[in-house]
Amino acid sequence: MFIKIGERINSSRPPIARALRSKDEAFIRKEARLQKEAGAAMLDINCAVDSKDEARDMEWLAGIVQKETGLPLSIDSPNPKAIEAGLRKHKGKALVNSVTVEKGRADSILPFVKKYNAQVIILTMDEKGMPATAGDRASLAERALKLAEGHHISKQDIYIDPLIRPISSEQKQAFEVIESVKLIKAKYGLKVICGLSNVSFGLPERSTLNSVFLAMMLGAGLDAAILDPTDKKIKAVLRASDALLAGDDFCKEYLKSYRSGELK
Repeated sequence: MFIKIGERINSSRPPIARALRSKDEAFIRKEARLQKEAGAAMLDINCAVDSKDEARDMEWLAGIVQKETGLPLSIDSPNPKAIEAGLRKHKGKALVNSVTVEKGRADSILPFVKKYNAQVIILTMDEKGMPATAGDRASLAERALKLAEGHHISKQDIYIDPLIRPISSEQKQAFEVIESVKLIKAKYGLKVICGLSNVSFGLPERSTLNSVFLAMMLGAGLDAAILDPTDKKIKAVLRASDALLAGDDFCKEYLKSYRSGELK
């Protein structure tokens, strides 16, 4: 089953940054509730931008969002202390977003993944930076698997992020990422996730690009994505893709969405 992870509670968005600074609990609750009502199964929370005490902010944010929605959270931070603070507050099985295939960084975060029985996103990035080809991404996925297994983390708790780069500057990268999804799943049987909106950065009509790319990635076998669940084009693509990929028995959900006007 495809997992929709809501991306909207991210301090890179000015309204969220302001709400975090002022501790505007009502605004955060509204954003969380909006995404749950739009069908998100998990919510990504990030408070790294402009935070004077990220660990404290993450603990506050995790408590509010889970209390409002009851959904599991993706604890999104480059800071091990903030990640542990979020995991300590979290109820149920969390997702850690994210670690790279750099041993030092992995060794600073993966012990928390194991300690709190969380899932983890591992990026296809090492000391050399981001890969250019599908084959390079698959090789890094293999290294990621070995790193996680070295910390006794189950294969079922691992998501690989093949790291899409904006097509505005590197047009062939969308194709390489789609191919990498197929390779990673075929060779290693790992789950694959992506941060969807990265593909359209710097371009107009981003929703169109994001939704078409999502359909292509779903066809390749994508398991989850961090996205805006309130985007109408994305919602329509997800419903249509579910029907086309035999995930919607007799197209019942597609027809239900059509009758309610959600596909327009």
